[in-house]
Amino acid sequence: MKEKSKILYVEDDPSSEILVRRVLESEGFQVVTASNGLSAIETARNELPDMILMDINISGLDGYEVTTRLRTIDKLKQIPIVAVTAATLSGDRERALTAGCTGYIPKPIDVDRFPEQVIAFLTGTTEEIESAEEKAEYLREYSHRLVDRLEEKIRALEENNIELQRLDRMKTDFIIIAGHELRTPLTTIYGYAQILQTNPELPGSSENPGSPRFLVEKMTEAVWRLNQVVGDILNVSLIDANKLDLSKGPVFLNSLIQQAVEDVNAIGGDRQLIFTLEGLDDLPMVLGDSKRLYQAFWNLITNAVKYTPDGGHITIKGRRIEDAIQIAVQDTGIGIDPEDLDHIFDRFYILHDTALHRSSKTAFKGGGLGVGLAVARGIIEGHGGRIWVESEGHDEEQLPGSIFHILLPIGEL
Repeated sequence: MKEKSKILYVEDDPSSEILVRRVLESEGFQVVTASNGLSAIETARNELPDMILMDINISGLDGYEVTTRLRTIDKLKQIPIVAVTAATLSGDRERALTAGCTGYIPKPIDVDRFPEQVIAFLTGTTEEIESAEEKAEYLREYSHRLVDRLEEKIRALEENNIELQRLDRMKTDFIIIAGHELRTPLTTIYGYAQILQTNPELPGSSENPGSPRFLVEKMTEAVWRLNQVVGDILNVSLIDANKLDLSKGPVFLNSLIQQAVEDVNAIGGDRQLIFTLEGLDDLPMVLGDSKRLYQAFWNLITNAVKYTPDGGHITIKGRRIEDAIQIAVQDTGIGIDPEDLDHIFDRFYILHDTALHRSSKTAFKGGGLGVGLAVARGIIEGHGGRIWVESEGHDEEQLPGSIFHILLPIGEL
């Protein structure tokens, strides 16, 4: 036996874990522990212990199931796994050996004999079921038990899934109703604020902080922003519930995208970003919902703006591919990590550090709710299209940038 052998002890009872650890460490062993079945498998993979002491009655996967799983892992097939358990009824030893254990030590352990027992199993001692017929009987029993446990787990998962779906529907319905309830007073406030803002008799100016006109304009901007937030939450909920209504008609993507760029520039012109539009003039009309498509392109363009440093370049290209239109929104920004590419369109997925969150839609690395790209995907897919992204990685110095691709069917006009 090599010095300082590493032993993994799988035990969910803290007092037993402390006792065994102290006994083994006093004999010079290195001890690592796990408190449940899944963590035992992960720890065994990472630590590659010389021996595993396995409590049978642990939470989640029990000791039998964990042992059987460990025996399928190449690097763990040959190591001794010894059941250290209070399961001492008739047949418990044989069941442990059938599951793949090489030995069996009943609890409570004999503190004086325990180190010798561990050394014996480390140096090659194994226990076996003597009778072949008895071994076959226990193997059949264990196979039936595994099937029963699998059925039990599947039924529990199905019940939990049904409950999660019910709760998700309740949450979605609540958000949709709350969104509509919030929209009504927001629309009223925004309307009256605009009336005040356009009143030539309103004293003060936009550049004079504290004046009535300045205050009204700031209030209007705040209500508009709040209305956008409510709209984003409402739209992502409608998409999740497959309730996003589309009022389709002829849409000129050229003018729609140009309008989105102009509106983004109107609120973020101080960023000095350069926009280039290519190939949009030659695009045919498509059949779609102009308001929804505007929202999708607005979200994509503001996303490019947020992750492109001041003075950067955003290029929007369009071309026809057979019966579809392809639009590419390319930026010279900080790019996207490879591990984020598969999640970038997930709802509430946020790339930036939330501790640095800002509510601006156009500030460099400005914040948001993490729903803009999810809404864009839902709208594009609602039109029968596709959306995807390419990026060579994230680098705030080299600025590899990103390209968002949209493929929209033209449709029958």
